[in-house]
Amino acid sequence: MRKNFLFATWAGGGAVPPTLSVARALRERGHGVRVLGDRSLHDEVAATGAEPITWTTAPQGDTTDPAGDLLKDFEARTPMGAFARLRDRLVCGPAADFARDTLAELRARPADVLVTDFSLLGAITAGEAAGIPVAALGTTLYPFPAPGAPPFGPGVRPATGVLGRLRDRLLEEMIIKPWAKGLPALNAARTANGLPPVDSVIDAFGRVDRFLVLSPRALDHPGRRFPSYVRHVGARLDDPAWVGELRLPEGEAPLVLVSLSSTFMNQRELLRRIADALGRLPVRGLLTTGPAVDPATVHAPGNVLVTSVAPHSAVLRHAAVTITHAGHGTAVKSLAAGVPMVCVPLGRDQGEVALRVALAGAGITVCKSASPGTIARAVGRVLHDPSYQRQARRLAAEIAAETATDRAVTELEDLAERAPGPSPTLSG
Repeated sequence: MRKNFLFATWAGGGAVPPTLSVARALRERGHGVRVLGDRSLHDEVAATGAEPITWTTAPQGDTTDPAGDLLKDFEARTPMGAFARLRDRLVCGPAADFARDTLAELRARPADVLVTDFSLLGAITAGEAAGIPVAALGTTLYPFPAPGAPPFGPGVRPATGVLGRLRDRLLEEMIIKPWAKGLPALNAARTANGLPPVDSVIDAFGRVDRFLVLSPRALDHPGRRFPSYVRHVGARLDDPAWVGELRLPEGEAPLVLVSLSSTFMNQRELLRRIADALGRLPVRGLLTTGPAVDPATVHAPGNVLVTSVAPHSAVLRHAAVTITHAGHGTAVKSLAAGVPMVCVPLGRDQGEVALRVALAGAGITVCKSASPGTIARAVGRVLHDPSYQRQARRLAAEIAAETATDRAVTELEDLAERAPGPSPTLSG
């Protein structure tokens, strides 16, 4: 039976393609799908067959232009500063605006299920106030506290012994405490919509019917125990609509794909050092700068082809190694293709993704300030030690099994079937 789904998302770089992949899959199954999001996403949404709708009062951004980036976390001097921008400019600060826009759309055209990026607590608030099922999409590793794993963020290995467990408790307190500054704005949005306040921001992330983790279960800590509403539904491996045609550098040498963030993260100098590193090796390099960096600003040796975009899923069928910032999308696509990695985390969730890749034996990590020589040695190590490719191929088999059926769509259709159905109107 045809159902109606309202998606809520934002111009969050790597979070956009997996979200729109789910929207496309539902549309292809004959459901009605609308996507409430930033104006800059209009064309990408339309390419999925879904109907794009623009936020009216909620803040908007455009990650292809640093000046239009909503968070501008590349301006932050510390990780805490970057976190504060996320909290104040997206998750909590404008929660009332996101709630207002989402409820306005639901009143105009009711939906059976609200599907929202997990970071949009304002949209989650709107779904709760409207009384319809809410599914949050986690487009990276599950980031909240759960028994059996260290806290998400610092990129530390699982604890062993009493001291390790003490370390985890202290880290968890340090990570949760800064969320408190966002609680007044969040609770103001909740009470304005007739909902009781929550005791913590972390609690609000769990006020959903489903939290769908669009990430391989094999990348998470094996002993981790999740809340009952959390489902690992597998990674989305679709390329964005803007990736262009396949073009590979000439020759037969091993191919190294370079992919840093699709958003601006002050990565231009690192791209230059990576290009220099590849010039020292008997390889072919395909260096993609992403939409936010002009490829003409990255000077490269003759064995490295520099381009703005490329269809990574197609490139990876030819690649021997990926050099990446360890963004979740690039990492899981590389693993799905059985390609090991050299990870160079720049911030955000990337340290955690890089750690999981290393723990799985499918790659190594170097720091973002690494010299061309250090990067070249890391690439040589991954190229010539067969254990990295062996572990990447092991994960590829697990990802293939996990994505053989579309678990995200199944979960969302199940939510819609069990829902009472949208009312003709919602109270104002």
